[in-house]
Amino acid sequence: MTIRIVTDSTCDLPESAAAAHGITVVPAYINIDGHSYLDGLELSRQAFYEGLPGYRTSPTTAAPAVGAFTQVYDQLAAEGATGVLSIHLSSKLSGVLNAARLGAEATQIVPVKLFDSQQLTMGLGLLAIAAAEAAAAGRSMAEIARLLEERVARTYVFAALDTLEYLWRSGRVSRAQFGLGTLLKIKPLLRVYCSEVEMMEKVRTSRRAVERMIELVEALGPLEHLALLHTHAAGKLDEFREQTRHLFPAGSNPLAVEVTPAIGAHVGPGGLGLACIVAT
Repeated sequence: MTIRIVTDSTCDLPESAAAAHGITVVPAYINIDGHSYLDGLELSRQAFYEGLPGYRTSPTTAAPAVGAFTQVYDQLAAEGATGVLSIHLSSKLSGVLNAARLGAEATQIVPVKLFDSQQLTMGLGLLAIAAAEAAAAGRSMAEIARLLEERVARTYVFAALDTLEYLWRSGRVSRAQFGLGTLLKIKPLLRVYCSEVEMMEKVRTSRRAVERMIELVEALGPLEHLALLHTHAAGKLDEFREQTRHLFPAGSNPLAVEVTPAIGAHVGPGGLGLACIVAT
């Protein structure tokens, strides 16, 4: 049995990593001032973040077209897939999984199993890699699904943001929270776990927000997988990598990725984050 893995562009997997693991990535849409762009194909992340402060309205996102999923599933079947596992952004945060479900219902030539990662960015990406590795090892669809279900409970994403402004623009915090937070120069610290986005703490400096995020990840225990995240903050990565080096799983060199505009629109530029799967 040949099982192929499909995910969406909110996973933030670099093209090289997706190709190395045989993962097919379906791009979501980014809507900006009345125009729609395919994430990563028609709009680069650099262009998005450079333009973000000047957009007239807060950018929004949309799931890939149902037909795009059907086309991908059919193409994988034509390439020899006997089953497809399609793993996507948390269904509580987006309609991507539902679009994939409708796309799967429209294909008649290959069985498709849908899986809700309950995550975003590289929380989803790390789970997609785990699924691809299991498929390459000859695991059955049921075995891969069980493996993912077990890992979801050990997968976290943390983010130390530079500003509350974009959470306010996208309606994630109230005007009063934004005003008070701006006055106090608060740097929000977020955690995503099992589909829940929680503002863990509010600290007064960017440096302390990053330090506290690292402490929270360290407290989870040894890590099985780790990825470094940023939103248009590549200049901070060298220092961030050194700060987090003690967290690296043995023998690994974690990926460092720029977060998709689909998420960056809500958190803004200048942020740093960590995605991890905790070791058993």
